Amino acid sequence: MKIEIVEASLRHSEDDGYIGKLILAVEGHSQEYEMTLHSKKGRDWGYGLFFREGSGDEEQLLTLEDEIEENDELFYRLIGAVKEMSPI
Repeated sequence: MKIEIVEASLRHSEDDGYIGKLILAVEGHSQEYEMTLHSKKGRDWGYGLFFREGSGDEEQLLTLEDEIEENDELFYRLIGAVKEMSPI
């Protein structure tokens, strides 16, 4: 699966911890995705994956989510992209 990181950003606050945002384009998918990453201390990360604009092909979203869940290298690459915006 070919995934392009279109945009990445990261913000931090004492209350919320680290919140990263990625815009992802996936080859063959009908639209882009928004991924939000969250970590209280910058070590253990959780995420949410959404269609960037409105609803879309649910099967494509689930395929991407499965790839993120099963491919640690990809997940750490996505985390690394937001960390580059503001080193932790």
